[in-house]
Amino acid sequence: MFSIISGSAGLAAWFSGAATGIGLFAVVGAQSAFILRQGILRKHIVPVVATCAAIDAAFIFASVAGLRTLTQALPWLTTAVLWGGVAFLAWYAWQSARRALAGGGGGMDMDDGGDTSRRAVLMSAVGFSLINPHFWLDMMVIGSIAENFGTSRMAFAAGVVTASCLWLTAQGLGARLLAPLFTKPKTWRILDGTIAVILSILALTLAFRGMH
Repeated sequence: MFSIISGSAGLAAWFSGAATGIGLFAVVGAQSAFILRQGILRKHIVPVVATCAAIDAAFIFASVAGLRTLTQALPWLTTAVLWGGVAFLAWYAWQSARRALAGGGGGMDMDDGGDTSRRAVLMSAVGFSLINPHFWLDMMVIGSIAENFGTSRMAFAAGVVTASCLWLTAQGLGARLLAPLFTKPKTWRILDGTIAVILSILALTLAFRGMH
């Protein structure tokens, strides 16, 4: 990566990419809500963050290399991802709402009513990254902006990847620090209820966009 950002042009592109990445990623979305919950549970948070970071990095570089061209050639792909994302977000919102209504759990070893194996959790992490229209929108935006940096566009991509890794790590570590607050069922009800509301709003917003 250091060879990519060598030179003043590469360094400037890297800083621009990092700033762009923070602007795009530093919001509370579906992926953030998922990482927050896993971090508080202290269940597989390191592999979850690593998986999300690897997916982000792969698709950020792909978007700069030509992902935008692919979606322009296959417009149905954007529509398919949008409605798949609506279904996925609605399903997880329902699961979160059900946990909140059931009363949540009483500690770090709580059973959330689903499969909490590493494989199942990592599959959910992949879903919150790839079956997420906002993810693809971000990738298209990144690919579009990168065109302005010419031969330094990969340095721009490296900057965005750096921002992604920092943001994901901060979420994971921050959630672990919040864990002591989540020893009461009431706190879990608030968290799961908040997640359900956030994901429901995202699903409804995407569905509205898809119908217009």
